[in-house]
Amino acid sequence: MKVPVIRNILEANDRIAEQNRELFKKSGVFVINLMGSPGAGKTSLLERTIDALKEELRIGIIEGDIQSSRDAERLARKGVPAVQINTGGACHLDGNMIRGALPELDFSKIDLLVVENVGNLVCPAEFKVGEDVKTMILSITEGDDKPAKYPLMFRESRVLLVNKVDLLPYLDSDLETLKQNSLRINPSLEIFEISCKTGEGLEHWYTWLRNATGASKKEP
Repeated sequence: MKVPVIRNILEANDRIAEQNRELFKKSGVFVINLMGSPGAGKTSLLERTIDALKEELRIGIIEGDIQSSRDAERLARKGVPAVQINTGGACHLDGNMIRGALPELDFSKIDLLVVENVGNLVCPAEFKVGEDVKTMILSITEGDDKPAKYPLMFRESRVLLVNKVDLLPYLDSDLETLKQNSLRINPSLEIFEISCKTGEGLEHWYTWLRNATGASKKEP
């Protein structure tokens, strides 16, 4: 009986997520569901992105954590609206949690909303929140075997950011193996090799964001 129960939960979530998506679409807001392990670099990526694009895109953040508001506070110090959701133990955000946070944001002042999901390589991939795209960040320090172990997240994501490539000389992880295994699961996956510490490769990510949100077509 577990399978029907899980199916019902996911179907109910999908309905709420679709309502969220319609609201985002009506407001002209592009939404990214950012997923990855604890320590992969999700918040560091957002700090870098805000610094690079704050003159081009009005960015808002919904921050998901089991406890604490430290990451939301870090991002709010960058001058962007940031809302914290504490799940109290749940390993992911879902459509209903996001819906509860929406009144805290003024969508007339946001072009890009990033939902930083709870650090986890399993549950976040299963639950839609109303996003336009799912994006995954994976630290190369996690190893090149993660596509085989967690295929759903790679399958569901449109973009894979491989972070901490500055550490490659000190690791046994093979970047090409990671990329090849990821593309076997999802041939349309766009992969960017980055370092949030050094800034390497991040301009490709910024360009992707500009194109995805239409910022590259806006009048200067």
